Amino acid sequence: MIYLDYQATTPLAPAARDAMLPWLNDRFGNPHSPHRMGREAAAAVELARMQVAAPFGDGGRLFFTSGATEAINWALKGLMAAAPPDRRKLVTVATEHACVLDTARWLEKMGYECAILPVDRDGRVDLDTARRTIDARTAVVAAMLVNNEIGTIQPIAALGERARAAGARMVCDAAQGYGRIAIPIEHCDAVAISAHKVHGPKGIGALWLRDGVEPEPLLHGGGQEYGLRSGTLSPSLCAGFGAAAAVATERMDIDLHHAAALRDRLLVALGPDWQVNGGMDHRYPGNLNLRRDGVDAGRLISELRQIAFSAGSACASGSGRASHVLSGIGLSDQQARASIRLGFGRYTTEDEVDRAAVLIEQAAARQWEWA
Repeated sequence: MIYLDYQATTPLAPAARDAMLPWLNDRFGNPHSPHRMGREAAAAVELARMQVAAPFGDGGRLFFTSGATEAINWALKGLMAAAPPDRRKLVTVATEHACVLDTARWLEKMGYECAILPVDRDGRVDLDTARRTIDARTAVVAAMLVNNEIGTIQPIAALGERARAAGARMVCDAAQGYGRIAIPIEHCDAVAISAHKVHGPKGIGALWLRDGVEPEPLLHGGGQEYGLRSGTLSPSLCAGFGAAAAVATERMDIDLHHAAALRDRLLVALGPDWQVNGGMDHRYPGNLNLRRDGVDAGRLISELRQIAFSAGSACASGSGRASHVLSGIGLSDQQARASIRLGFGRYTTEDEVDRAAVLIEQAAARQWEWA
């Protein structure tokens, strides 16, 4: 199997697997228990917290969550609930992940105001529109660092500056960016991340909060995680996340260069019939969202079972709806349904990219021949 779906999830790093195994065997203590096994587990959790939080520097705290979806829900619902009565507005972007957009819709039902910023053909927000929209009534601005479908990098620093000038909090969904590119942390108040996007285990993520930023809790119970996020932590998942984060931080430049080289190779191999969705500038290189007119992406995926790739977000797979991201950048439903997403990274080889390009091109040519 040639795996080209790195935006959906990434292969587990060997270092992460090794870090997890002891906590799945005889070192199974609850990290919130006072005895020796509990203290050992708690120490492993705190080491992992330091490893994951290292890229954020000083001036904040990192809270483990079940994933980026929980982290985003907590940040948005919690910060909106904690905002003063004259700030009832959330500003976000049309191409955000469903965890942001669906939370925004829920907040609207709760009586909050939500403003959705459009994007241009490259998938980037217009900063003039953003500046006009982010006003004195705004409590939270939420934007994704790297888009999960087309790889567009949003101007988080500029959005964060505007949010701060208006007295609002800046929430960044960095699930696709953490460990891959630098996060403009100085312009953020809350950052959501996920382990399985950086070669860590599934089922764990984190929310980084700047000092002084304290959303209302989303989960209530035993008061774990500084009293703000209840629930027993898994030392195994935390250790795996920590190890994966440490490797990603160390290898960021190497991995970025490798992804860029694979992208260039893949574009050449597929040829001029394939068009890139979204701009090539301000884009994470490990993502290629491509379309070829007259091709049915769903049929392509079902025919090429020796390649793992997708037509968009794994979270929206099977919905039957055209991608809201591709619609947001101006593509028609027909163009969106002719689009595929190829994601690659650290463990993808040049040979895999070459073989995948041949198979994809052959399958697309057959569709044209039989049309």
